[in-house]
Amino acid sequence: MDINATAVMPYCGSPPTAATLAGRWNLDPMLLVALVGIAALYFLWTARAGSRREAWLFGLGWATTGLALISPLCALSVSLFGARVGQHMILTLVAAPLVALSLPANCRRVPGQELWAALAFAIALWVWHSPGPYDETFVSPAIYWAMHITTWGTAAFFWWTVLRAPRDRLGMSVAATVVTGLQMALLGAVITWARAPLYWPHLVTPFEWGFTPLQDQQLGGTLMWVPGSFIFLAAIILPLALVLRREPHSGLVGALGEA
Repeated sequence: MDINATAVMPYCGSPPTAATLAGRWNLDPMLLVALVGIAALYFLWTARAGSRREAWLFGLGWATTGLALISPLCALSVSLFGARVGQHMILTLVAAPLVALSLPANCRRVPGQELWAALAFAIALWVWHSPGPYDETFVSPAIYWAMHITTWGTAAFFWWTVLRAPRDRLGMSVAATVVTGLQMALLGAVITWARAPLYWPHLVTPFEWGFTPLQDQQLGGTLMWVPGSFIFLAAIILPLALVLRREPHSGLVGALGEA
């Protein structure tokens, strides 16, 4: 029997057990329609002008987004803070940059856009991983989706800004990436080193999976801190290496196109 730790059912349902997790796919019809509809709009929009490489990047990124939201990871994130953070890392550090790389690079940019994009992403991360707003996502589907849409959206905007930057803005893009990696690592460290559990939805459910609430919280903070830092390090080194290797085109994708 599933463990129900909250009075109001979370969007992803009741906390699963190890025996029921494999069958806990989130087949919300509205979510499925939205995922398919957005994909169809993208491919219609790029049918003539888009490249095959960009289509593949979008397909891979959007499929990753969909799997993070409909797979049993959704249900597991009700039980474990570490699973919710893992879901967020997949969405913001894997799916969002892939989708960002599939978008046109030649859009108008505003002064300081790199730092504004970094700030927006940082605000989304810190707000939604603060105990109060985080806890509210378990009692309101609207707040749950506000968390995911703003976090994924600001991540995609950030990655599009820095990964599709022209060569003359490479310095600002690297600076914004460094700042973003540092703030995510700091948030992960704060969560990891907290002396007491911070999130009430996970005060009971981690025991089903062999964790104490504090251990579960430390797992989530470490996922944000360590793997996230390596991804940002790669995002700093790769564009610089490609620019140094050959005459650049427009941003990272142009350099990849010649590789």
